[in-house]
Amino acid sequence: MSLQVRQVRTKRDLARFQSLPWRIYRDDTTWVPPLLSQERALLWPGRHPFHEHALTALFLATNGSRVVGRIGVCLNEQHNVFQGERMGFFGFFECEDDQAAADALVGASRDWLLGQGMERMRGPFNWSTNEACGLLIEGFDHPPMVLMTYNPPYYEALLETTGLTKIKDLFAFELFTTGPEPERVARIAARAMQRAGITLRCMNMKRLIEDAAVLRDIYNEAWKNNWGFVPMTSREFEHLAKDIRSVIDPRLILIAEHEGTPVAFTLSLPNVNHVLKHLNGRMFPFGFLKALWYGRRIPEARLITLGVKEGFRRRGIEAVLMLESFRQGHLAGYTHGEMGWVLENNELMIRDIEAMGGRRYKTYRIYETPLG
Repeated sequence: MSLQVRQVRTKRDLARFQSLPWRIYRDDTTWVPPLLSQERALLWPGRHPFHEHALTALFLATNGSRVVGRIGVCLNEQHNVFQGERMGFFGFFECEDDQAAADALVGASRDWLLGQGMERMRGPFNWSTNEACGLLIEGFDHPPMVLMTYNPPYYEALLETTGLTKIKDLFAFELFTTGPEPERVARIAARAMQRAGITLRCMNMKRLIEDAAVLRDIYNEAWKNNWGFVPMTSREFEHLAKDIRSVIDPRLILIAEHEGTPVAFTLSLPNVNHVLKHLNGRMFPFGFLKALWYGRRIPEARLITLGVKEGFRRRGIEAVLMLESFRQGHLAGYTHGEMGWVLENNELMIRDIEAMGGRRYKTYRIYETPLG
């Protein structure tokens, strides 16, 4: 047998690409299977608006008839225009504990991106900072939260041995809502509500698309100077809103307004991984019934993002949103949750989360390498 890497070009190969994790994680009870139909839409051009501004390729590593690894690679024009870079990205990496296979997959990604005129490669991203990203390097004893990644511990050595080097770490924090409110944060939030003239409201599910446009406007403005950020198009945000519509708890999506104008928001989702764990990747024929059953008993939520427009920062609005998310989560019956991810150098946000009682419990790593 000999190791080979080839590009995925058929639906049969796409099915092999998607099925590999079931073998990699067959003895790992912490892993949560993705919903195959949603993942397929993100992987295959034509079914997700991300592909309207990106070129992607998928690769399989095989040894004889056995698939031993996979990787996805992309050229995201939206990122490169916004950031002024010639950056390519890799993601969807899964591999047996086989260094030769990992080397071959990363090598194929390098070659493809060089052929597209890129100068550097960064990852893992599935496909950008707007989707799941990062390689888990600490916190393997906890299952992943909604829209977060998970991988075996040996992936760190596999990727670093290929020559990839750390460019940034991302932190996730665990928070319990069953304890008392943090008094200091409550005082800051109360003063901010008075001084800044801020009012809060929850997302209006009857105006989902309109409120999604509000969130997108704040998100693209508030995050525009963040490392690695790429703005979301209106079609991407609408796709996301429709994708998560069935799992949204409107009490956990808060919009802060100043004199009637939206200036900040926080987005939290129930941890639907609690449901996905039992579906084995498929909603039909019986996954729908399982989703109804397990969806009634989701005990945790993830605060995915918090954004405040320039001109309204450092007024305590962040404290207002975090505290109210804590309160709403408690009232809704969520006993604990996750806040993140947060860039390792975002010291202000890390202090705010720790003041809320958050404890860092997971670390994800982003790698980069020059091409050529």
